[in-house]
Amino acid sequence: MPKKKTALTIEERLQQALVPAEEQPYEVPENWVWVRLESVASWGSGGTPSRKHEEYYNGDILWIKTGELNNGWIYDTEEKITDEGLKKSSAKLFPPYSVLIAMYGATIGKVAILGVPATTNQACACAVCNQSLLYMYLFYYCISQKNVFIEKGKGGAQPNISQIILKQHPIPLPPLSEQQRIVERIEELFAKLDETKERLQEVADSFAVRKAAILHKAFTGELTKQWRRENGVSDESWKEKKLGEICTIGSGGTPSRKHEEYYNGNIPWVKTGELNHDWIYDTEEKITEAGMNNSSARLFPVNTVIVAMYGATIGKTAILAVPATTNQACACFVCKAGLIYNYLYWYFISQKENLIKSSKGGAQPNISQTILKQYYISLPTIPEQHEIVRLIDDLLARERAAQQAAEQALASIDLMKKSILARAFRGELGTNKASEASALELLRQVLAEN
Repeated sequence: MPKKKTALTIEERLQQALVPAEEQPYEVPENWVWVRLESVASWGSGGTPSRKHEEYYNGDILWIKTGELNNGWIYDTEEKITDEGLKKSSAKLFPPYSVLIAMYGATIGKVAILGVPATTNQACACAVCNQSLLYMYLFYYCISQKNVFIEKGKGGAQPNISQIILKQHPIPLPPLSEQQRIVERIEELFAKLDETKERLQEVADSFAVRKAAILHKAFTGELTKQWRRENGVSDESWKEKKLGEICTIGSGGTPSRKHEEYYNGNIPWVKTGELNHDWIYDTEEKITEAGMNNSSARLFPVNTVIVAMYGATIGKTAILAVPATTNQACACFVCKAGLIYNYLYWYFISQKENLIKSSKGGAQPNISQTILKQYYISLPTIPEQHEIVRLIDDLLARERAAQQAAEQALASIDLMKKSILARAFRGELGTNKASEASALELLRQVLAEN
């Protein structure tokens, strides 16, 4: 007869739970201990009821997929299963406060907490903490370990971590009261950062609104009101003109694709997808002289203002920094006396929504050259046009600088959160009390009770 396995003593179980000194990732305060995750939580995963059985779905039981793990609480799910689906699959019902970790693919390392009882698919690992570990402490620790989990999951067609890897993963365990203080400190600091982030996001997101306001003031004369007073220019100097009166307007064409010799030349050829409210210095494709001469493409000079006439890019604008041809979806404006190109350029940007509204329906909405020739522009004197362009460039440069500063600060907030978590689990948030009993005694007590 085989010998019966002798049950491990509390001390033997304690030694199994502790991480040997040579495997400990870093030093922690003396009253903390490094332990394996399997010693402080019970682990499980879920399953997917067969899709062949409709009666397994559209029930009342929450069923979580890894795409729903959002580093926050889960109170509802995209799909729900029935009691039958739960019984006839490997899905299990986990209690509130379970901590979930994504084990597979693109979502690997993402974390969530159950706010209500729920089941999961097999790609979610679920941890139910024992009395030695607070679920919020585990939650924040797992967030801090995302990159480590990703690194452990590398290899194979689909990166993944298993429950075996998770159970063996080390965690620094402080006394329970210190765990609570760490959680409270993290949440206090995160709340301040989130408040700052919200304000910065408003600055970053409002750039388009501020830009529209500047352009509106520019082309209603408000922006240069003071300039006109100082220079003795009458408000009546502004005139309404049709674009066809003050611009030469044309468009391009597409050389036949059947002739290879029409392409891969030296002449820039602009498509509407390249109109990006900026200067054009180069193009994705270039055509040859033969391609230009044997199509409706024509060469437009530097400072030509281009506007997209068709489809999804309608109303997008650019200026030629080099002579170039275009396809037939581009309207090209060469300014006559009385109009400067960069005034027209900014005017078109200010008018994008109106240009879209002016487009005709059909399978592909478009604005024609006919519509554009009849389109009105408010025109001040040449000196005032130059002043308007100068002010627009100056004001938008400041706004872009403010937007970029806000975006850089937003990126730094995410780094600050990572730093806070890193310090939290090293005992560096100033919350630890060295006089408190070691977590080793807490762990020994829990192991004795379980």
